[in-house]
Amino acid sequence: MHWATSDCSHPRIVGILNVTPDSFYDGGRYRTVEAAGRRAEVLIEQGADFIEVGGESTRPGARPVTLEEERERVIPVVRALASRSVPLILDTSQPALMTEAIDLGVVAINDVRALDRPGARETIARQGVSVCLMHMQGTPSTMQEAPSYGDVVAEVRTALAASVDRARAAGIESGRMAIDPGFGFGKTPAHNLALLRNLRTFAGLGLPLMVGLSRKSLVGVLTGRPPDERLAGSLAAALMALEAGARLIRVHDVAETRDAVRIWEAVYGEPQAAA
Repeated sequence: MHWATSDCSHPRIVGILNVTPDSFYDGGRYRTVEAAGRRAEVLIEQGADFIEVGGESTRPGARPVTLEEERERVIPVVRALASRSVPLILDTSQPALMTEAIDLGVVAINDVRALDRPGARETIARQGVSVCLMHMQGTPSTMQEAPSYGDVVAEVRTALAASVDRARAAGIESGRMAIDPGFGFGKTPAHNLALLRNLRTFAGLGLPLMVGLSRKSLVGVLTGRPPDERLAGSLAAALMALEAGARLIRVHDVAETRDAVRIWEAVYGEPQAAA
């Protein structure tokens, strides 16, 4: 199952599994295969529709990692999790790593660089998996130094539409693509708020919309809380994103998000039989 074969008219929860030493919230917690495996079991039990493995921290100011570093972090974990009941997504921009992980059973790639590295679009076209194209201004190491837009909503939408066009031109069918406006990736809090207020603009591109707001700095700015105290704010942001048309929700807190989604679906989703 991936968004090419999943019913994305209903919300899908993507459980985040970072195997990095320096991610902003859970860096260092799941660096071993054993720890990652235990975390994956928790995410599955809590109701994740997908598990997304990431081996490159893309927090603001993060240093670049080499292909070999990233490979050493993610491939043993992907190999260990490939037989689990929940499909795997790999968060990477490296075409060689995409190929190796797909061969092991990964069903989708989430690329913060929207397949702009040489060979990435051709790799996805050839492999036939799903892909999420995210918007980022700059690079993780520099993106938050001075983000600048004339009209952030219009410019991010235009950039994502161009990424989709390039992917189509490379042979990637629309049914295999999702998009993500990239909250916190080269955006100030004001930019992020504008994107959230106008999120339905992106759903209007006609592709599944993925949103990652879980415990991010926007939630911290609005609540004044550190990452480990941002659950309530993250749930509120996730529900706002659902209301605006997002259907792929990337989160650290699967159980709590699942409960919130159940309430949202009971109120706004398809009519349900009375208990």
